[in-house]
Amino acid sequence: MFFVSRIGNTWELMGASWDLLKKDKELLFFPILSSICCLLVSASFLVPFWLVNENLVPPAQDAPVQEQVLYYGVLFLFYVVNYFVMTYFNAAVIGAAIKRMRGGDPTFGDGIRFANRRLPQIAGWAVVSATVGLILRMIEDRSEKVGAFVAGLLGAVWTLTSFLVIPILVVEGVGPITALTKSTKMLKKTWGEQIVSNFSFGVIFFFLNLPSFLLIGGGLYLYFAMELLVLGVALIAIGVVLLLLLGVIQTCLQSIFQAALYVYARQGHIPGTRFHENLMQNSVAHR
Repeated sequence: MFFVSRIGNTWELMGASWDLLKKDKELLFFPILSSICCLLVSASFLVPFWLVNENLVPPAQDAPVQEQVLYYGVLFLFYVVNYFVMTYFNAAVIGAAIKRMRGGDPTFGDGIRFANRRLPQIAGWAVVSATVGLILRMIEDRSEKVGAFVAGLLGAVWTLTSFLVIPILVVEGVGPITALTKSTKMLKKTWGEQIVSNFSFGVIFFFLNLPSFLLIGGGLYLYFAMELLVLGVALIAIGVVLLLLLGVIQTCLQSIFQAALYVYARQGHIPGTRFHENLMQNSVAHR
């Protein structure tokens, strides 16, 4: 019953977020642009990574200090740029969503303006996020099994405590450390000692993506085993397009949910939407 109720609650949250997205379909362009920019960032860092380490793997623990510093230094810069891009476009979606929740009618330009107004804060948060990400990566690199477990645990706590940071940055314009402190306090004040999401959007989207996986798998089988090249490529292409489309929608819905949590924590209600009080109170689960 617990499992079923969690699915039902998350499905309802997704439905409420979807209702808002239908009113502002232009928000879908932000995760698309974010993905394109992140791909360009990754491509631009391939050469520096290759120059530092031809195998593109972390240096061994007994590797020279200079090699480790250089590798993790380039990785840190990559994280900073990547986090800046993701935070910028996430801020655009959240800013527009909050305007809609407060009775406005946001446009694509509004989202860009919300993000542009907070460029210093976004840059600061990118540095903080990159620092945390680098520390977690170094922990994971030091011990594959134990390190991965510890990094995963710390990463989950970090994800929750920082969940409201970007809405706070967008609306209040405070610095990243202040935003992180406020995020933690707002979560505790509104949801008490509840620390994990009831049910991840990602789990539901995994099931929604199953047809795409089947299409890609079937296409690969037809291409290599049956030598039906055209049909195989067509199925693979359809599966990949569906995966990308669902990925964009998932990212947008999660950003809208972030905005809804912030508005609810601030106002105690979100009029004109399906984000009713019981739904929002049940959006975070007890430990």
